[in-house]
Amino acid sequence: MQLRRRVFTTVTMVALVAAVAFLASCAPDEAEPVTEAPVERDTLTIAIGSEPESLDPVNMTSAPAATVGEHVVERLIYMEEDGTLTPMLAESWSSNEDSTVWNFEIRQGVTFHDGEPLNAEAVALNLQRFVDPDVGAAYAFLLGSVQSIEAVGEYTLQLELAQPFAPILSHLSHSFIGIVSPAQIRDLGPDDSFEIPIGTGPYVMDSWARGESARMSVNEEYWGGAPQIPNLVFNFIPEASARMVAIETGEADAVMFVPPQEAERLNAVPEIDVINQTSVRTIYIGFNNQREPFTDPLVRRALNHAVDKQAIVDALFQGAAFVADAPVVPAVFGHTSVGPYEYDPELARELLAEAGFPDGFSMTLHHPTGRYPLDATVAEAVQDMLSEVGVNATLETREWSAYLDFTSQPPDRAEYDAFMLGWGTVTLDSDYGLYALLHTRQWNPNGNNRGFYSNDRVDELLDAARVETNPATREQLYAEAISLIWDDAPWIYLHNEGQINAVREGVEGLIHHPLENLSAWDASFTN
Repeated sequence: MQLRRRVFTTVTMVALVAAVAFLASCAPDEAEPVTEAPVERDTLTIAIGSEPESLDPVNMTSAPAATVGEHVVERLIYMEEDGTLTPMLAESWSSNEDSTVWNFEIRQGVTFHDGEPLNAEAVALNLQRFVDPDVGAAYAFLLGSVQSIEAVGEYTLQLELAQPFAPILSHLSHSFIGIVSPAQIRDLGPDDSFEIPIGTGPYVMDSWARGESARMSVNEEYWGGAPQIPNLVFNFIPEASARMVAIETGEADAVMFVPPQEAERLNAVPEIDVINQTSVRTIYIGFNNQREPFTDPLVRRALNHAVDKQAIVDALFQGAAFVADAPVVPAVFGHTSVGPYEYDPELARELLAEAGFPDGFSMTLHHPTGRYPLDATVAEAVQDMLSEVGVNATLETREWSAYLDFTSQPPDRAEYDAFMLGWGTVTLDSDYGLYALLHTRQWNPNGNNRGFYSNDRVDELLDAARVETNPATREQLYAEAISLIWDDAPWIYLHNEGQINAVREGVEGLIHHPLENLSAWDASFTN
């Protein structure tokens, strides 16, 4: 993909032209009608299902935040659609022999949207804030082995690692390690944040109306060449049906997460193209492993056997998803197939009886609405299936930001039995898919282990895999860890999702990234 190195011609508005011709044979009041040239389109509107929880990189935790934020704030390294790592704000990088010291040459001649220059000192300030334990960034684990961050030259950044860290470059491609203007963060306290980010990206954020939209305008000074479309709008529309109306009526030029049952109908509309793309996201229902009765692995396994994942995939997703066979998808380095849990309600009842619940029990299942394809519908299907084995699950939902806050409480304040979430392993490395969600050190509130799962041997394996530089040995470590995690069943392993987006005719160049970003900097209008 050459989007960052392509030079674009800036779009200019076409003036309206009125031409009035008088025929010599006609009376003065019989002039021909005025004709107008078409007005050139200057705004691309994209509808997404959930609103970012934050656009401050240290507080970002979701794909919607990444999709919106990446148009404004850039990172050192970019991951292409095929997984290749290419330069972004770092033009090149190198390491010492044991990969414990890394030097990054920062791109010269780049300025932030406020005019501040990009240099190694600006990058160092951002990364130091990202790893500061007092700031408590949820994704600080991405740079967990970094022990010093220093500008050793005007455009040379040096990272010293306590030990080798195999996925360091992949992690630096993560959208949440974004670089904002040093003027925006230099005087912030550990608990301070900002709403409108100031980055180096192809678009400048103009406004964010909470619950409605985020609006951006083109960065004419963008180092990679200004985008062709002057204005970009993200509308936040949680209801799938409302998003479908938006694409059909032209209120939106593109939408994310088309329900599979709507894809064929939309594809038959001449003005709409349906785009199918792969994903690296696993959808799961996490148990609060520190809360009765989910402290017992027998109960957790029983509920896995009680849910017919294949039926959910077949009936609801119609080929746009597949049953999970591991905590990470097959495209991720370190994946090992250990599943699925077979649908066996009789075995589920036996396991529940063995655990002391022959008549089942009651629980609450929390789920988002509009964040993932058919998330509320999947929750209802799971509720029905659990009822068949005597488990009465009450469903509760919240707006996305509130949902993330509710499920990020520490163990003594976590008021949930089970919750539905998805995780995209966007680095394509199992460290990100396993360590972040399943290591004991990643328990809420300073991590993403929202179910408080803990297994000493799994911790040892995940720690060892982080510093092991031999790929074959890393695969063996992850294979053992995945097997243990699968047997412990800290989640109901549901499915690995695909993506279905829709775009109106006349829009080209949108990037439907496997990492679930819909990127617009290469987009253009053709009519």
